Amino acid sequence: MLVELLLAAVVALLALPALVLGVRGLLRRRNGLSSDPSDRTSLIVVVVLRFLALVLLLGAAGLTLLSTIAAAIQDVDLHGFVYVFFALTVLLALLVLTTFGRRDPRRARRPATPARR
Repeated sequence: MLVELLLAAVVALLALPALVLGVRGLLRRRNGLSSDPSDRTSLIVVVVLRFLALVLLLGAAGLTLLSTIAAAIQDVDLHGFVYVFFALTVLLALLVLTTFGRRDPRRARRPATPARR
């Protein structure tokens, strides 16, 4: 029972924020994507791949959460594929967080100009 709750907690604390940050960064143009309107093919491919990663993350996280919570309630052992989906969920969440789910870096503050004397 402790393992099921631990798996559910890791998925809830890692995958769900990754989903939220990933949806916010879905259409963001960064990392060398040109803003040229004639080069829309690369933007479409990137957005489709990001969307596919988010859908896979949502499915894997949902299945893992549903399985672990149900196993904890019914007090049964987890099937081996739940651990596979847990690993898939963690890897997809890390992929989303490190690529398009992170926030924009803070801009450096300009150094203060010394006061005139």
